[in-house]
Amino acid sequence: MKIQSLCVGPIGTNCYILEDEASRAAAVVDPGGGAPDILAALRGLDVRYILLTHGHYDHTGAVAALAGAFPQAAVYIHERDFRGADPSLFPLETELSEGVRFYDEGTRLPLGGLTVEVLHTPGHSEGSVTLLCGSTLFCGDTLFAGSCGRTDFPGGDTRKMLASLRRLGDLKGDLAVLPGHMEASTLERERRTNPYLRQAMKERW
Repeated sequence: MKIQSLCVGPIGTNCYILEDEASRAAAVVDPGGGAPDILAALRGLDVRYILLTHGHYDHTGAVAALAGAFPQAAVYIHERDFRGADPSLFPLETELSEGVRFYDEGTRLPLGGLTVEVLHTPGHSEGSVTLLCGSTLFCGDTLFAGSCGRTDFPGGDTRKMLASLRRLGDLKGDLAVLPGHMEASTLERERRTNPYLRQAMKERW
């Protein structure tokens, strides 16, 4: 498994390219902008998926361009974030009305010899998901290094965020944490040092 990270878009979104090296099958996670740079990084790869951790504009800005360049690639998002209440915050339905597929809790997508599993982790938005592949979590704006996503946007919910953080904290092992913004981390580091994750793991209801 090979992972490339690109910082794209107006507010520095982490876009990830996940590749099964044996088959060269690839998935793009959260192409928030900078389509030319992403396209250059994808040269020679068999792009199978465009995967979105949620529907905010800073994570979807280059989706239409990539979908046009790779018509064989399936675009996936949780349905609750495809039809967001505020089109300026959730623009994908107006930018790409056809060809979008919906995933949800437990969806498993094959990528060559890899499997991407979907965990529904609402809180930052109703349709936020975390993608698990091997020992790596693509967390979007749910879990950051030392922090978590804000919950004051439409569809955000602090209680749901704490439940989602607790769920991630309860996963087995020291998984790599690749967030939607800022630097990468590990789950064990976040269990020890992240105040929001520590609070979530203490509060059980």
